[in-house]
Amino acid sequence: MDTERGTDRDAGAEPAVGPGPARAFPARADGGTCGTGQGAGGGPRVRPADPPPAPAAAAAPPFDPELAAVLAALGPAAREPLTPANLADRQRRDRTARPRPTLGELRSDGLFEVAELRVAVAPGGREVTLVSARPAGAAGPLPVLYYLHGGGMVMGNAWSVLPRVLREWALPLGLAVVSVDYPLAPRARYPVPLEDCYAGLVWLAEQASGLGLDPDRVLIGGKSAGGGLAAALALLTRDRGGPVPIGQLLVCPMLDDRNATSSGRQMAGLDTWDRDSNATAWQALLGERRGAPDLPPYAAPARATDLSRLPPAYLDVGSAETFRDETVAYANALWQAGGQAELHVWPGGFHGFDTLAPRAALSRDAREARTRWLRRLLARPGAPGGPAC
Repeated sequence: MDTERGTDRDAGAEPAVGPGPARAFPARADGGTCGTGQGAGGGPRVRPADPPPAPAAAAAPPFDPELAAVLAALGPAAREPLTPANLADRQRRDRTARPRPTLGELRSDGLFEVAELRVAVAPGGREVTLVSARPAGAAGPLPVLYYLHGGGMVMGNAWSVLPRVLREWALPLGLAVVSVDYPLAPRARYPVPLEDCYAGLVWLAEQASGLGLDPDRVLIGGKSAGGGLAAALALLTRDRGGPVPIGQLLVCPMLDDRNATSSGRQMAGLDTWDRDSNATAWQALLGERRGAPDLPPYAAPARATDLSRLPPAYLDVGSAETFRDETVAYANALWQAGGQAELHVWPGGFHGFDTLAPRAALSRDAREARTRWLRRLLARPGAPGGPAC
């Protein structure tokens, strides 16, 4: 189940009409090739082998009682798995059911200034749409959250996440938000969605001053698939010598295409996004490359072997969700690389619990923790991101 729907969820999807065109990553200035995983010196960066099969799943951790009651009330539809057979139908349903507020609705009676910006990904090529919003009348230059929506890489859009993001972060923190309408799989397969996100980030950094934004205080973030994209974008902009974000906000991120964790096995058939849904989404994004031993970390950040020189990270996940183990492992890898990361594992939380049960005590705690991290990050002098290669 997609867990960013309704008035507080992102939505809309392109129909499945086959894979997008494959496109190689251009070489960096140092001669390395980001898409093939070569290091800064031109030598190979060794990719980890597939993880060993997880042991037989133990009993699943219990859901938080408040969350369990909400999940039961939602019925079987809340845990309907995404499969190759129903993917196209689920995309059509999502496109129809998910709200997509107009710019006028997003302006909320003059509370926010909102504009759509179209950025060329390549000369003469396709464009990516950015939806820019900021508190009306706020004196600039403002820090900006470059936000990537969720939806398993197959659903979602840039507009429907904004009411919640603007209400919870833009107003209280004096923060501008730029939401990216990246193309969806399987119509657009890796690396197309990531390339569009990177092109938008580069454009934003170059044009920030003219937009009343602070180019030295850009942070990237997202939820679920958007959290995985944000992690990949942090890796890619580091390795290409691109803009240096001051932080990365990774909310229940989708990081590992191999789908072999203990938490995935524990929560099979129980979580709102289980390992069947996860396999379907990764297959839609990667096609035959899913699970390949040489898959680059920009496709699945859990594959990364070099997590040095990345911006401070916030990661959170539920203890009773599919992405628990890969999120914890990614935070641990950031620490082992000398990085800074704040990790929250919310006891009894399923995937997207704060969206499906926004009034639950655990959901309130999770939202407040994210806001506190953002406030601390924005209060720091200078840009804490490490140097780009």
